Amino acid sequence: MQQFKVSGMSCGHCVRAITQAIQMLDQAAKVEVDLAAGLVRVESSLNAEQVQTAIREEGYQAELP
Repeated sequence: MQQFKVSGMSCGHCVRAITQAIQMLDQAAKVEVDLAAGLVRVESSLNAEQVQTAIREEGYQAELP
């Protein structure tokens, strides 16, 4: 499972936007978002760069912790 530190998330809309962006690239991806910690965990066939790009295209900063 990959983990990313994501800044700018604050609500359920953020969670949905990030989850949908990742699942558009990999429908089978499992996405867990921890708003309080600012973490997104992804289990997917996508590599880290692909996941980061999907998150960034939604307007959030995503870094590997």
